[in-house]
Amino acid sequence: MEEKYDVVVVGGGAAGLSGALTLSRARRSVLVVDAGAPRNTPAGHVHNYLGREGTPPGELLAVGRAEVTGYGGEIVTGTATSAHRLEGSEGFRVLLADGREVRARRLLVTTGLVDELPDVPGLAERWGRDVLHCPYCHGWEVRDQAIGVLADSPMAAHQALLFRQWSPRVTLFLHTAPKPTDEEYEQLAARGVTLVEGEVAALETTGDRLGGVRMRSGELVPCQAVVVAPRFTARAGVLASLGLEPVEQLAGGHVIGSYVPADPTGATSVPGVWVAGNVADLRAQVIVSAASALNTAAAINADLIAEDTRHAVAAHRGGPEPRSDHAERAPGDHHHTPAESTASMFDEQAWEERYLSRAAVWSGRPNPQLVAETTDLPSGTALDVGCGEGADALWLAERGWRVTAVDFATTALRRGAEQAGALGAEVAGRIDWVHADLTVWTPTSGHFDLVSAHFMHLPGVQREALFARLAASVAPGGTLLIVGHHFSDLETTMPRLNVPDMFFTAEEIAHSLDPDRWDILVTDARPRPAADPEGNEVIIHDAILRARRRP
Repeated sequence: MEEKYDVVVVGGGAAGLSGALTLSRARRSVLVVDAGAPRNTPAGHVHNYLGREGTPPGELLAVGRAEVTGYGGEIVTGTATSAHRLEGSEGFRVLLADGREVRARRLLVTTGLVDELPDVPGLAERWGRDVLHCPYCHGWEVRDQAIGVLADSPMAAHQALLFRQWSPRVTLFLHTAPKPTDEEYEQLAARGVTLVEGEVAALETTGDRLGGVRMRSGELVPCQAVVVAPRFTARAGVLASLGLEPVEQLAGGHVIGSYVPADPTGATSVPGVWVAGNVADLRAQVIVSAASALNTAAAINADLIAEDTRHAVAAHRGGPEPRSDHAERAPGDHHHTPAESTASMFDEQAWEERYLSRAAVWSGRPNPQLVAETTDLPSGTALDVGCGEGADALWLAERGWRVTAVDFATTALRRGAEQAGALGAEVAGRIDWVHADLTVWTPTSGHFDLVSAHFMHLPGVQREALFARLAASVAPGGTLLIVGHHFSDLETTMPRLNVPDMFFTAEEIAHSLDPDRWDILVTDARPRPAADPEGNEVIIHDAILRARRRP
């Protein structure tokens, strides 16, 4: 191995090789460190990979390795155990289990995930053959066969209905999972899914084929394939040394596994460290993992080009070497890079992790501009958009408003409901707590006397679409109140996302409203004092739009 590479890729599956191929073709020095334990080894073939349909996993990797080395990339067998930032340098030191060490300017981690299987005797031995989980990976191969679905999670009814598309002979073993709801019972019956109560004792084989499911009662139910719901756990050990830990992935309100948060390019909250494939997206199939790593590799190359250019300009001018965007920031440097901030801004689980990390994230006081702009309004129906832990909703409800409080963080909603309960049944009864993703959720049109959205900073297209839906939900004679951080805050020491597209002015929002339907009452960049993370008092500005919809 060379002393230092542009990029070290940890993990040599489809994602790692795809990223390495892209970077090698970009004339970057690349090393892939691969432990040789791909997740899909038990499977006979890779499916839904256009042009490679039905290819054995080992063959796909062999072809990929040859392609990477054909463009000058290097591949070594080994297990990366830890990574550490090089002190005073733009790069990392990666340690391997056998004592070898390699250095890199950037890290791309594509270590995938581990399928944690239900603890049922005979199950693990058949994994990837006739014990399955994904109908898109294996459904065609078990079409029209007798398929059993092992209910060990609340998603079991969903799995049974899903596999019913591939076979009319589906049996749901209720096992240890909660019983289906009345609605699910009806759906299963309508689709002809057989239900078997009782706990499963083991899977039994005949020769080298699955024979059936043995119940605790002793009964053997014939099955040719069994569907399970593993827990998908990110292989993120090498990232722990850099302070990156996986967070739980939810589906239908239930934990199905873990992943490492990253922004859409794969950049993590640690500058210079990127992730792709199943370690960042546990739902990704092989072709999706490969595609995501291609995009991430392009982003890494762009990042390196920017760094190379900074150094070239500094050398051209004869000045000192520029400070890297990826060097350790000094205490008090609170400006966020886009990769750090966007990695978690729009991710439900990242917000869950934030709320669970402390007893309270927000102050518990209502937003000051809400108080300033709505105190004189008569109570009615209100929509609190991005309600967090509910301070605004509680303040409105105490003043007689009937509030719909919306957020995608369940912990925040639960805390808000608990606070409402502490204020008494009358206040609690005035608030409906709604779990929803505001980037896609649509409120009832023309329903609310007040629609309040504070600090909803989204990319321009998404923001415009959201604000249009919010405006449409205001009842005739009602009030629209939108408040955001003003872009001038970027010049202060307050932590703000340094992406101009995420900011807006009150005038921009006012311009988007139909002048024949709206009266603009307030457009302001209103100053107020605040304390930065070091405790220093600064003056920040809120962009405020208040508009009244004409009757």
